[in-house]
Amino acid sequence: MTSQAKTVLITGASGGIGLAFAELFARDGWHLVTAARSADKLEASAADFRKRFGVTVLPIALDLAQAGAAQALYERVARAGVHVDALVNNAGFATYGFFRDIPLEDERQEMQLNMLTLTELSKLCLEPMLARGTGRILNVASNGAFQPCPGMAVYCATKAYVLSFSEALSNELAGTGVTVTALCPGATESGFQERAKLHDSPAVQRKLPDAMSAARAGYEAMLAGKRLVIPGAGTKIGAFLPRLLPRGVVLSVARRMLAPRR
Repeated sequence: MTSQAKTVLITGASGGIGLAFAELFARDGWHLVTAARSADKLEASAADFRKRFGVTVLPIALDLAQAGAAQALYERVARAGVHVDALVNNAGFATYGFFRDIPLEDERQEMQLNMLTLTELSKLCLEPMLARGTGRILNVASNGAFQPCPGMAVYCATKAYVLSFSEALSNELAGTGVTVTALCPGATESGFQERAKLHDSPAVQRKLPDAMSAARAGYEAMLAGKRLVIPGAGTKIGAFLPRLLPRGVVLSVARRMLAPRR
């Protein structure tokens, strides 16, 4: 990766929004470092992007839901002689169901991946970005960040953290040349619902937007240095209505939309 082209590190890049991000960056000539659990999927997409776009791709397979994974990933990137011009913290997953029914270890990994790994990678990549006076960080939150969500209590709490952290960091870094963008998509067509076992949730019983549309909104906002992007008119309404309604009403509506039937 000795070219003058810029390099982006994308987590959760084996499918869904993360894979769509990788394609958008590759189309524009960015070199890629892609990270996810599935080595086979990463290698297949890497070969595809090299062939179609002529970019360099470094796929790194590891489980980012484990403690210490962010440091391990960053060290592998550094050993490869790569400096990260943009970081896309896309990796994340949800647990679905009532809190009392979900295994604690599943939620521990959910919190590790959605919050701690994201925060640690941001910290590790930020220092060299500040030294160069330029850089981009994009954190994928969710429309669930704007309200408590019975049935997805831990997931939406982690995404509220991502949104709050990203907006605060964006403000702290004003004038440094490094920008932070929070992407808050609604439900999209991806492997997310399958892993979360969301098939029975009323929130996904409809045709969902494709992952590329959400990724494109985030990509364009990141390049423009925007603090926050909420793709889709319906998602925007859903994000801002909770600010106007009583909390009890918000909780009641969220439960009807998300919580499993018992």
